[in-house]
Order: sequence, then C-alpha cells, then structure tokens
Amino acid sequence: QRSAHFFNKFTKALQYSSLEYCIKTTITPQTYFKTLPMIFSERLKPLQQKCTLFFLIFFSAVLAHAQVGVGTTTPAASAQLEVSSTTKGFLPPRMTTTQRDAIASPAAGLTIYNTTKNAHECFNGTAWYTTVHYVGESYGGGTVFFVYDNGQHGLIMSPVDLNTGNTTWYNGTNKVVGTASNGLKGGEMNTTIIMARQMGDNTAGSFAARLCADYSVTVNGITYGDWYLPTLYELGLMYLQEGVVGPFTGVYWSSTEDNSTQAYAKSLTLGVENTVAKSNIYYVRAVRAF
Repeated sequence: QRSAHFFNKFTKALQYSSLEYCIKTTITPQTYFKTLPMIFSERLKPLQQKCTLFFLIFFSAVLAHAQVGVGTTTPAASAQLEVSSTTKGFLPPRMTTTQRDAIASPAAGLTIYNTTKNAHECFNGTAWYTTVHYVGESYGGGTVFFVYDNGQHGLIMSPVDLNTGNTTWYNGTNKVVGTASNGLKGGEMNTTIIMARQMGDNTAGSFAARLCADYSVTVNGITYGDWYLPTLYELGLMYLQEGVVGPFTGVYWSSTEDNSTQAYAKSLTLGVENTVAKSNIYYVRAVRAF
C-alpha cells in the first residue's frame, strides 16, 4: 500500500511537472516524454557534480596520509610504498641514454634503468650516476676498458697515449728485471719493480714504465696518480674493447719481461703480440685499477 501510495504521488508530481514544462516551453507532451531521460539527467547534474567533488576530496585526504603496500598489508613504517614478493621483482622505467637525456628537469632521486649502459641510474640533482661501472665509461681519470665483480671493479686506461711511439722498454742497460707477471693488475707490481731496478741506470732517462709511474691527471678536483704499465694480459683486454675505447695507434709496450734483452709488446690495432728487443721504441698507454 505504501509503495502504491508513493507511486501515485510520484505520478501526480510527474504529470504536474510535465504539464508545467510543456506550457512553459510550448512543446507537445509526446515530445516531452521522449526527452524525459535527458531532462532527468540535466536536473541530476548538480547533484552528481557535488558527489563527485566530495569523493575526490575524501579519497585525496585518505591517500595523502596512507601508506601503500603491494603484496603486503603491513608496509614498513618508514616507507610510503613497499612492494613485497618472493617470485617477482621491481621493474623501473627502461630507456636509452638519449631518451634519458630528453627528460625535462629530472627530480633528484629519479631512477631509471639505462639500456645503453645496462645499468641502473639515479639523478642526484646535478648529474646521472650509475651503481655499476661499464666498458667505455669516463671514470677515475680515464676510460674503463674492463670490469668484473658485476661492474664493481675493473681497469681504467689513460685517455691518451703517453708518448708518440718513441719510447724504449729499458733505461739504456739490458738486464734481467724480474717482471714475469702477466695477469690482472700484475702491471702494478711490475712497474714498481722496473722502476726500482732501472732508475739507477740513468736517473734522467725516459722509459715506458717511468712514463706511467710519473703520469697523473686531475678530474673534478681529484688527482689520480696510481698509474702503471699494463701486463701483456691487460693489453689483451684493452685490445678486445678497441671498438668501444679505441682507436689505438700501433704497437704498445707491456710490463711483462721475457729475458734480459727482450720484453713483450702488442699491436692494439692488429692484436698481434711478440717478444721484442727492449731497445725498440713503441707506444705507451697507462693503466690503473679500481
């Protein structure tokens, strides 16, 4: 009965509204009822707008003070967002160096994965820096040409040759120096031994190991002075990356000795290596480790 009563009142109100609307607008009742859905929609718009505004304000206030947990209902107290999973990882935006450089006014802390360098990068407010090192990177006073331990360590070569291909291995006197080391970072000890054994032959003399030991370069206020003459093995690593860190000029001295009169040299353009007279003149490229 209540439903019937409400329906009768609604019908009368609708009829009154319909008649009033038709009189005011001079349209026929048939046209009115055809446009009735549109009329209801127009009359409800103010209410819809008010409701929409209310819910936007409400949820904005909630989100402004709420933590977000993905895969967890209890995000860490110090985190605004925590993603938890034991089967999936977090995938940041991936882009090339060119695309990264096109980002307008990057915010400090902005993080991406650089597909050119295959490394994560973060903007520190001034420049982009990477959490790992890569071949071809300008770093530590030179150019990285070899990395290991997932890019945490490696070798850097001087950005230029230290001579014009006119330097001997010895300091004017043939002798057994004792630098047979031919491995990773072995050139550091080799250079120390060569300097100790050969400086007395001519204190004013210029030779391959001395050029490296005396070399230093300052970048961004930091002076790097721990350079050495690379081993034959390290020259080989350099040659493998010629397409990235080259080009090179010709034949280069290594710190690896063969005997009292000969030491090893390698062509960084052809990849050929040989034991040659210490009195020969070749190019020198310094190396340092990090």
